[in-house]
Amino acid sequence: MSVTQQQVMDALSKVMSPRGVALPNANVLSAITVSDGKVFFSINVDAAEARAWESVRGQAETVVRAIPGVSTAMIALTAERKPGSAAPPPVPQQPHRHAPGQSSSHSHGGGVQPVATHKPPQGGQNPMSKQAEIPGIAAIIAVASGKGGVGKSTTALNLALGLRDQGLRVGLLDADIYGPSVPRLTGIHDKPQLNADRKMIPISRFGLSIMSIGFLVEEDTAMIWRGPMVMSAITQMLRDVAWGTLDVLVVDMPPGTGDAQLTLAQNVPLKGAVIISTPQDLSLIDARRGLAMFKKVNVPVLGIVENMSYFQCPQCGTRSDIFGHGGARHEAEKLGVPFLGEIPLHISIRTTSDAGTPVVDSEPDGPHAAIYRAIGAKVREQLQGVIAAA
Repeated sequence: MSVTQQQVMDALSKVMSPRGVALPNANVLSAITVSDGKVFFSINVDAAEARAWESVRGQAETVVRAIPGVSTAMIALTAERKPGSAAPPPVPQQPHRHAPGQSSSHSHGGGVQPVATHKPPQGGQNPMSKQAEIPGIAAIIAVASGKGGVGKSTTALNLALGLRDQGLRVGLLDADIYGPSVPRLTGIHDKPQLNADRKMIPISRFGLSIMSIGFLVEEDTAMIWRGPMVMSAITQMLRDVAWGTLDVLVVDMPPGTGDAQLTLAQNVPLKGAVIISTPQDLSLIDARRGLAMFKKVNVPVLGIVENMSYFQCPQCGTRSDIFGHGGARHEAEKLGVPFLGEIPLHISIRTTSDAGTPVVDSEPDGPHAAIYRAIGAKVREQLQGVIAAA
């Protein structure tokens, strides 16, 4: 049975906004996408009112899922702070239950909460027990960073291409649900189609199978996701996609050590994580947090990449260590993890990324493509046993 936009609007008319207006009349809905039983849209509100609208988002998802013929409904609550408006009040933190003898103090500076470790709370269920392989995928690896702005997505894409050039079948999942960059980096503007099993078909580009939450929402949409929404979105991106047979699925993670990272680690058995950092001390501190988080959940760290390692003048070739140099290498040595390589800050990497033509594919014989391929070779070597076994 084919679902129409009018059916979705009729169902949403039963949902009232916090102002007492039916949702279709509240002037908050984005364009509604309906494709073979999958419904996608967002509710865009002022950031100061986001908390009040969360229950509305849940009601909207419930009524849409109840429409005959709807197999999946993904509804995002997005927000934009109006000039001069106050920031929304912080969400109260729920007290943590601690095992006997465990300290009740913990850091709010990016540290991992006790519940996130591989050891369950006393008498509780091990969160890692929910892991399940994705059929057809030999190895899933995460590309992560402790903070934003370090070139993680550009590195993830070019690493995937470097693995492709090692003769592997590679997929790329853009799980950075707060700010998906892969659509821009790949130049993909298509919407994913569904197969006979009502799973999304990844878009093929550069010899990669690619999926991104950015394919489902407009580029300038501000994404605000709460914990349960994060877990649901990432699970759908992993399991409601027809990945086919892959040697490696590279997952571009959002920065930080939050719900997205823990959801991925608890959902699938990750074969490793690649940490992206820049040479500065501040970036290395955050990279250290990310590395510690993956070790807490028993995910092997495949290594650290130092991005923007140095600036190389495109005219004269002079090298300048404008962010310092060697910090990530020294950090890797200190922590006992592999150092995978240095990537320069160079205009060709930036321009090819902005144009949607990643440098490994568009300049395959250039020096920067060689760097990414060398990093890919080191990652492939560590995954060799897993891929061969699969």
